[in-house]
Amino acid sequence: MMTAPDHRIGLSVRGATKVYPGTLALNDVDFDVHLGAVNVLVGENGAGKSTLMKVIAGVEQLTSGEILMEGERLSLPDTRTAAAHGIGIVFQELNLFPNMTVADNIFIAREKTRAGIDIAAGEQKKEAVELLKRLEHDISPDALVSDLRIGEQQIVEIAKALAQDARILIMDEPTSALSAAEVEILFRVIADLKKRGVGIVYISHRLEELIRIGDYITVLRDGVRTGARSMEGVDVSWIVRNMIGAASKDFAKTVQHDFGDEIFRSEDICLIGKTGKYVVDHVSLSLRAGEIVGIYGLMGAGRSEFFECIMAQHPNCSGAFFIEGKPLNEPDVAGRISRGLALIPEDRKAEGLVQILPIRENMSLSSLGSFAKGIHLSLRRERETVARFVRDLTIKIASMENPVSSLSGGNQQKVVIGKALMTSPKVLLMDEPSRGIDIGAKAEVFRTMRKLAAEGLGILFVTSDLEEVMSLSDRIVVMSNGRITGEFNGPDATEEQIIAASAIGHAPSGEANHMNERKHG
Repeated sequence: MMTAPDHRIGLSVRGATKVYPGTLALNDVDFDVHLGAVNVLVGENGAGKSTLMKVIAGVEQLTSGEILMEGERLSLPDTRTAAAHGIGIVFQELNLFPNMTVADNIFIAREKTRAGIDIAAGEQKKEAVELLKRLEHDISPDALVSDLRIGEQQIVEIAKALAQDARILIMDEPTSALSAAEVEILFRVIADLKKRGVGIVYISHRLEELIRIGDYITVLRDGVRTGARSMEGVDVSWIVRNMIGAASKDFAKTVQHDFGDEIFRSEDICLIGKTGKYVVDHVSLSLRAGEIVGIYGLMGAGRSEFFECIMAQHPNCSGAFFIEGKPLNEPDVAGRISRGLALIPEDRKAEGLVQILPIRENMSLSSLGSFAKGIHLSLRRERETVARFVRDLTIKIASMENPVSSLSGGNQQKVVIGKALMTSPKVLLMDEPSRGIDIGAKAEVFRTMRKLAAEGLGILFVTSDLEEVMSLSDRIVVMSNGRITGEFNGPDATEEQIIAASAIGHAPSGEANHMNERKHG
């Protein structure tokens, strides 16, 4: 076991127990944070990882147990106290003010002032630029957070944590919205923080990522610690075995079935962005009933914008869509849902759920018409239908009347999927369906996708996870800079081909046209 002198324990949690109404989130958990090291915390959604981190960050308090820093018992009644003790956190769910600038968000509640009288805005902007430069991004400090893509918002969240100059930095799913290149930048920053003696607590569902950067690992399952050791000699099967009690990483056993007729088609879809350049550049593709098509690309490839065009969120986009061969001209989201489209958005918190509403009302929100009896809703039928989808998707809930905000990230994602499926769609659009979902929940979601495809649903999904797109897709479409730069038969595709296609600045005009002709000729 690694006991290097510079890896001394900076913070310990002993006998941590946290009880919520109806839920034992943590059950007598011990956890150590080694300084100058990456302390990996892993477990399925609902295992208690985020709860443990919220306790260390002062967001939540333990029901019983204690926190020790340098051997001294520590009380952390709030985040301000935790920050005063050098504890910072990058939350899994972005914790930013959308109507404020990047610089204001980075220094929120820790504003730099001139003699305590007014805010030194110039100094804040200058330091924000330096922090973003350290993260190898040139996001403007004056940009409103609401104008940034979710990956850029995640970079701002990380910059905000770095600005605290923390001795212990908790990173809860920091790479969930980052491209492969941005992940590499983050890992370089983490290496630099380790050299400075910072203790990093790192939570992620990307297991290979954990093995690559971790020094120590702790595994939680259902609020109990099931494994803790140095990362030396740890492999994926050891992690999975301790997480879910089995070594299988079964993403999606393929259900063999024939594809039906074309169910969806896009022709020459174009969208011009704020800079005057194409964000979606003449994208044409087709989808058959029962087929799963994965769209792979890095952040900024135009994948999410393409989905937004399909769902009528950009009235200025050009080109044509067809469902079962008939033009899709409905001008709004409700009209497109009525034609058989359903979208699972990338940002479930902002776009997929109403956090204060119960789980039941969130799931039935898009399909209320099907429960209407004259001017009344049949609440019995609504409850029965929601209960069926909760069971089929194995969503872990105490009661469907609890607010959806009480669920773990993975279970919230499954509620969004259930909400989409309750509209009985013909085509399911999924934007990063496994973002923030653990390996067990991911396998369940992917098996559900396979089952739905076998029943004739056409599925178009966007991902920046290579393993995911290769294990799940019948056909893979690669996008880069708004264009389709490659198309491959799923089972025959290689990682090298997909990565090479995603790195193309833009397809030569002849190549793109050739691909479109091949698809529709």
